[in-house]
Amino acid sequence: MPQQGVPQQATPMSAGPGGGQPSWAQQVHRLAGPDAEQPVPWKPPVEDIFQAAARRQASARPAGLGKRLAARLLDTLVVGAVTAVAAVPLGTKAADHINEKIDAAKLSGETVTIWLLDGTTSVYLAVVVAVLLVAGVLYEALPTAKWGRTLGKKLLGLEVRDIEGHEPPAFGAALRRWLVYSVPGLLGIGLVGVAWCLFDRPWRQCWHDKAAHTFVAG
Repeated sequence: MPQQGVPQQATPMSAGPGGGQPSWAQQVHRLAGPDAEQPVPWKPPVEDIFQAAARRQASARPAGLGKRLAARLLDTLVVGAVTAVAAVPLGTKAADHINEKIDAAKLSGETVTIWLLDGTTSVYLAVVVAVLLVAGVLYEALPTAKWGRTLGKKLLGLEVRDIEGHEPPAFGAALRRWLVYSVPGLLGIGLVGVAWCLFDRPWRQCWHDKAAHTFVAG
């Protein structure tokens, strides 16, 4: 006698391409069920930061001295123009003040020692120096810390980099770099510090670069 029971229904399987059997991938996907984990889309590998830093360090080379000189001249013109806004009128006032002292000495008929730097002219000089230093901080130190370059260096394709990390220096180092460049320049010995790069090896550092642990890269 035939067995009584509920007939079992076969699960329909869709045919593969051309009406034949489904492909192996389709069968595996059906057996896994509808909740099977979907394949993760491929993503390009992210560049390793340590390898990138090593490549930057290997590719960094000191810039040519000709370009560095041209960039420094451009930057000096910009800072000098800003400083001249305060220096010209104050210098005129200082000259008038000294001439008044000379005229008063002539009228007195006495031998008088006239000092070029007195209480009045020293204030004028301090204001000019302060304008120079502030202009340098805004034009040199801040852009060097943020982008590693000033306007002159950008036009010449140069960058200031830290010796160890080969990244733009921190603001403290950039500020120290500017002060070591500008203060000796005011004292008349800045040319020696700038010319130091002619003999320095291997990074061609000037005094201000040595103070900030930086070098100028091409």
